[in-house]
Amino acid sequence: MDLGIAGRWAVVCAASKGLGKGCAKALAVEGANLVINARGKADLEDAAQEFRACNPNIEVHVVAGDIGTEAVRSAMLLACPRVDILVNNNGGPPPGDFRDWSRDDWLKAVDANMVTPIELIKATVDSMADNGFGRVVNITSGAVKAPIDILGLSNGARSGLTGFIAGLARQPSLAANNVTINNLLPGAFDTERLRNNLSTTAQKTNQDLNLLREQRVQGIPSRRFGTADEFGAFCAFLCSEQAGYMTGQNLLLDGGSYPGTF
Repeated sequence: MDLGIAGRWAVVCAASKGLGKGCAKALAVEGANLVINARGKADLEDAAQEFRACNPNIEVHVVAGDIGTEAVRSAMLLACPRVDILVNNNGGPPPGDFRDWSRDDWLKAVDANMVTPIELIKATVDSMADNGFGRVVNITSGAVKAPIDILGLSNGARSGLTGFIAGLARQPSLAANNVTINNLLPGAFDTERLRNNLSTTAQKTNQDLNLLREQRVQGIPSRRFGTADEFGAFCAFLCSEQAGYMTGQNLLLDGGSYPGTF
């Protein structure tokens, strides 16, 4: 299927590894030009080279730095001639016990995983509407539907973003002008973050890491962790011409783990 986004411009945050990289790669294959961001410049440059190799017809611009800072966000937007697609993504806050978290810990989590994507959306969606095309995909977490006890900071901040998007996506000034805003909720994907969380749990509970990993896999109906490439392919479809009638949705990709009907 031709997704109809060749020649479009996409801004992808946290694109040097994991799910963000999977999304940027899928968009590159479809012919979308990229402006990509991550904190580590070396990894980001490596990713850019990989994306260019996927499709020599695209442009890839690199902006390294913390997307949570206004200067980096401005630099990304300046590097993009026209934002047609925005993929919001950021590293999640650390796991732990809420009894140990300070007010600053909460503010940092909300700023990174709620306020930062809202700032990027605010800077781009009206121009998308003027152009008659826009796709915003926010990578949140399966924990929005099924909270994970040790990820309270993430549960709270990402749920706040979810509530905000539910109202924004349905504004006629956006939806009626072919601008869609959706959230992708990953379950257990084989990423650095998942591996770190498993390691933390293993250390705190004195369990064998490999055994803990296998137990986690056995709790997933698909009996495996997801891959960044399949996540990216789903993201690319949400950014396609064909996905113009889907907006304001929370789309769970978790191998069947969530047990609810709704």
